[in-house]
Amino acid sequence: MNNDATPVPDSPAPGGPAADSPFRAEPGDRDLAPQFVLPLVVRIERAAPPARTDALETAARAVLVMLADERSVGEGEWARAMRDWQDARIRKVVRRARGAEWRRAEALPGITVTGKSAEVRVFPPVPLDGWPKELAKLQVSGTELDDPEPPADADPAGPVLWLSPEITMSAGKAMAQAGHGAQLAWWELTGEQRAAWRDAGFPLAVRTASAADWPRLTAGGLPVVRDAGYTEIAPGSCTVVADHPELR
Repeated sequence: MNNDATPVPDSPAPGGPAADSPFRAEPGDRDLAPQFVLPLVVRIERAAPPARTDALETAARAVLVMLADERSVGEGEWARAMRDWQDARIRKVVRRARGAEWRRAEALPGITVTGKSAEVRVFPPVPLDGWPKELAKLQVSGTELDDPEPPADADPAGPVLWLSPEITMSAGKAMAQAGHGAQLAWWELTGEQRAAWRDAGFPLAVRTASAADWPRLTAGGLPVVRDAGYTEIAPGSCTVVADHPELR
């Protein structure tokens, strides 16, 4: 289906996505649409790789920045690609770059979002089999990142993307999943709430939930990402709960 406006799925049922959610594992109408992917490239220099948590948070913000950009809506130059992407499965692929690879990626149309130590560039959606050659050459593997020290506790008054304590993911996979969670939260907010989040610079935290808290989070009516199972983890796995204060 192609709509003039960005489609917003029905509110997720407690503990799961909506019937036609782009994150459902089961085949649905979205699988019949042409498939697009949102490319994200994280800069990983050998001498100074970013911290894992900062990379995850920066990737989530990059997705939000792309969604909110004036070029992505209305008659903007990226709006058609964004609509086509959101009409199908909401796929995101994270690749890594360094040195000349990063400079070539920066030369393509997109947006670079910078965290404390991380740089992530997000690009308009491309067909699943139609990546620009500069990005197609980049590696998906090798995004194993660490936190030099445990991240501080998340601000309970702010948005938190809670990762499952039951699933082990590479940094690249976790970055994509955090982006999914941020996008689900964005869709559930009103226009006024979105504007407030954007104007504040999209503050958010990405943390791994405790095993004790995870059942409460997944059953609390918040947006939940269930992975389609294309890579790394089993289809239907619950990976992220988007805990935005406006949705509690």
